[in-house]
Amino acid sequence: MVSLMQFLHFAENFEHTGNRELISLSSVHLQHRTTELVDHMAQILILEAFYGGSHKQLIDVLIKNLSEEEYDLLTIPAKKWHWCARMSALHFAGRIPTTHRYRAIFCSSVLNLAELIGMRTDLASCRKIVYFHENQLCYPVRDSKERDVQYGINQITSCLCADRVLFNSLYNMTSFLETIQSFLNVVPNMSFKGVRYRIAPKCDVLYFPVDFGNLSTRTSQMENGETKPLHIIWPHRWEHDKNPEQLVEALLALQEKGVSFRISILGERFDTIPKCFETIEDQLTGKVIQFGSLPREEYRRTLAEGDVVLSTALHEFYGVAMLEAVYSGCVPLAPNRLVYPELYPSDKLFNTTAQLVKQLYNWCRNRALFEKHRDAFFSRINLDGYSAEQLVPQFVAIIRDVT
Repeated sequence: MVSLMQFLHFAENFEHTGNRELISLSSVHLQHRTTELVDHMAQILILEAFYGGSHKQLIDVLIKNLSEEEYDLLTIPAKKWHWCARMSALHFAGRIPTTHRYRAIFCSSVLNLAELIGMRTDLASCRKIVYFHENQLCYPVRDSKERDVQYGINQITSCLCADRVLFNSLYNMTSFLETIQSFLNVVPNMSFKGVRYRIAPKCDVLYFPVDFGNLSTRTSQMENGETKPLHIIWPHRWEHDKNPEQLVEALLALQEKGVSFRISILGERFDTIPKCFETIEDQLTGKVIQFGSLPREEYRRTLAEGDVVLSTALHEFYGVAMLEAVYSGCVPLAPNRLVYPELYPSDKLFNTTAQLVKQLYNWCRNRALFEKHRDAFFSRINLDGYSAEQLVPQFVAIIRDVT
């Protein structure tokens, strides 16, 4: 049974935040925390320190497949990532109920799990499962001196604390494990041996479960529109790690070749947009048909109307937006690096901007050739292995420990 002080602590939080996402415990769970129904306490604690984007998508699809009595969910809104990574452990430590029967903790690698367990030793006996959407050891920075090593250290110590460590791709897992030692070697006056080998046995790849069932796909009317200009989609965050400069360079080079095309630049934009985007609509007069994020329904429809989905990323460990666009009927073009060779055939990967422009040019000037490429691609690609339908039961089994 919860104490009066604990109850007041919950009440104080809701009064000050007014934000149910900050502690998103269902009403059923709150009742469990304020009654004597101890036998029905949740056994799974789900923590998400950055509840937005793919992190939110994963949590939302998982809890649909758990009963409300099984889990408690605590989240922090997806704002100010750096603060979430630094302070979420302290935040959660003060909000996880002290009276509980948790047997498992599931969290993303944004949370410093080791720090949380150090403050809440009553949780140490739980099975602790960490999911890596990305890893900070390989995050690209313009200058190595800019790298804040604390985020990588947090992820390493979280892995040492965890019982299971799951990655959303083989590239994510191998790049993390292979970088641990060199990352730790920069620390002066100290040495760290065998860290990788203590973490590696806990690690597995479990692809992110994409909910393809909510997406639109190409209609027969769209398929008959082969005389329309090629529609290119770039569905990524407007930040430097997605390399918008290469996108603009390729589009301007394509325009200089005199072919017709349309471009939808989607994805999340921020207060400060990349400099290369400031004049792109003027430079590509009449070709930019969408510039910025869209409501979800319009976004799905735009994907289904697209022909090519393009990535220029410098930092990508999975790429949900790319897979959603491919499911909707777009042919992918992606850099021959990062996770992309794991997901797409080699003829849909490019090494240089010149290669990218050449491929787009050939498709723009010969729509029939493009459609031939599209038919061949979809005749051999199988996205079932990335679907929520196949993957969510695997997540649930691991969390429930029935594997």
